[in-house]
Amino acid sequence: MLDDAGLQALREAARLSPDNLPLRRHLAEQLLTKGYLADAEAEFRAALLLAPKDPDISAGLAEAFVRQSAHGAALSALEPFLASPGYPPRMGVLAARALLGEGDFGRAAYRYHEAISRDASVADPELAARLTTPVAPSVPAAPAQPATSPADAPSGAEVEKSKVTFADVAGMDAVKEALRVKLLLPLQQPELFAAYGKRAGGGVLMYGPPGAGKTHLARAAAGELGAAFVNVGLSDILDMYVGSSERNLRATFDLARRNRPCVLFFDEVDALAARRSDMRQAHTRQLVNQFLAELDGVDQDANEGVLVLAATNAPWYIDVAFRRPGRFDQLVFVPPPDTSARAAILRLLCRDKPLAEMDFDAVARVTDHFVGADLKGVVDRAVEVKLQQSISAGRPIPMNTHDLLAVAQNTRPTAVREWLATARNYVLHANESGAWDELMPWIKGKW
Repeated sequence: MLDDAGLQALREAARLSPDNLPLRRHLAEQLLTKGYLADAEAEFRAALLLAPKDPDISAGLAEAFVRQSAHGAALSALEPFLASPGYPPRMGVLAARALLGEGDFGRAAYRYHEAISRDASVADPELAARLTTPVAPSVPAAPAQPATSPADAPSGAEVEKSKVTFADVAGMDAVKEALRVKLLLPLQQPELFAAYGKRAGGGVLMYGPPGAGKTHLARAAAGELGAAFVNVGLSDILDMYVGSSERNLRATFDLARRNRPCVLFFDEVDALAARRSDMRQAHTRQLVNQFLAELDGVDQDANEGVLVLAATNAPWYIDVAFRRPGRFDQLVFVPPPDTSARAAILRLLCRDKPLAEMDFDAVARVTDHFVGADLKGVVDRAVEVKLQQSISAGRPIPMNTHDLLAVAQNTRPTAVREWLATARNYVLHANESGAWDELMPWIKGKW
């Protein structure tokens, strides 16, 4: 029950005029301002029914979620807007708060800095303080060291050995072949490639919808080669201090060079390689410049034996300079799996589980637009159901086709449709350079 007479009057007015959008929005904002978070959430939801694409209403709903610690719900409300360039900076700050609430420090720092670089008035000092995590230097800092730039610290990325190979990647034969020719064969057959003046190393940018298996492919490439694997997260690079992000990036490349042959993998690379024309702060542009310099190497042999793989869901936001020959000169589209690939993925996911006779093709046919992550979710939920039955029966009960079908038919794919809609806009309306020609037949076949 509201104990504010003004809010009660507004609510009554909204009840009598339920389609009055300005009134509903004003009521929701007043409820949010005065801390009636659950009521504000309900009013923002009602307003969204009247204006589903209104960014201010969506931002208000997201703030209500954040203040109730419903961080996942807040990100879901913001995601359709964050996927487009030029989104309201307020949304970037809200996304940063939600990401920090979920423990994703790197992405939170990126979203916050990107937002305030476009509009300093949305700065949140408390949030900025929480995002500041100074690394204690191993030796005392030199007296001349600027206060905004801490002493060099080692990169947070670590070297590992991948046990996954291409045999563990279902389908995607064209993608695997492209990676094999570009990255693996120069190291496996160096004499042949040297005869044509080709050195081992280089960069490939993989792009496609979320969950399609880009990270899995990168690990498989390292395992196929028996090379070291360095998986670089945003939190390994991004830092609040001016100049520290550039040093972290340089240290990461140096780590890969010391462990060559090495596969250096950058996930969500659009956060580190965004278009400089969209940036207003010099230090964010400097990080892009540093990335380009590291890809080029200090001399022509600096990156020999270092295979740089990067993945992104939004290649159209990456600075065009990264596609120059010698950098990420090859773009590899990682599509959602087709029917036969989905069946193969399901076979791999179920290969170590008790099974009755299975018709994976039947399950694959009802999982259109499902990516590998979605299929793993289907298998995991089917296993949970089977475990409960097995516990009751006191013995393992094999999983069958019906178990997977029952879960699949009640599961919706996560993000492919939304990604397709965005990709279609770029393919049809922003492809003057021909960069997205590879997507054209695929997009037209789906729409």
